[in-house]
Amino acid sequence: MVAGVIYDPLRDEMFVTERGKGAWLNGRQIHVSKTKVLQEALTATGFPSHKRHNSPNVHFYQEFTLRSHGVRRAGSAALDLAYVACGRLDGFWEFKLNPWDTSAGYLLVEEAGGTVTHFDGGKFTLDSREVLATNGLIAGEMRHLFAEMFAGREMGEIPTPAEFAAKRAAAGG
Repeated sequence: MVAGVIYDPLRDEMFVTERGKGAWLNGRQIHVSKTKVLQEALTATGFPSHKRHNSPNVHFYQEFTLRSHGVRRAGSAALDLAYVACGRLDGFWEFKLNPWDTSAGYLLVEEAGGTVTHFDGGKFTLDSREVLATNGLIAGEMRHLFAEMFAGREMGEIPTPAEFAAKRAAAGG
């Protein structure tokens, strides 16, 4: 990938990127968010338009919903990737995408300072059938959660708001 363009006609927004030259939205340079922890992160995913009931992603959706600020589903992987690039979202994942779904957004996220990998952190390529795009700061937490779910391990208790606040205060955040 050397360049990419994503256009949203509903918002009249043009996301443009060129390798080594940054990421841009309507002529203004964009960057990924600075959200540091998954619990404060806004993420997104998608589901197949048909046979949704056969998709394992509903289980991932539930776990990420419980462990993040929220999960959105807009219906366009390209726009979800663009939103990670401009900081509207902190992370995005999806299964079984095609190169036309991810090619421009992949480069856009990288040029905006984020990361795009497989769920296990492996190198993303245009023929990848899974994508995990993040601001880079929450990538480790998201990969860990995927590893736990794929291994079928019991997930830990979700902290209460008070427990989270105490943990955050202890960490100096």
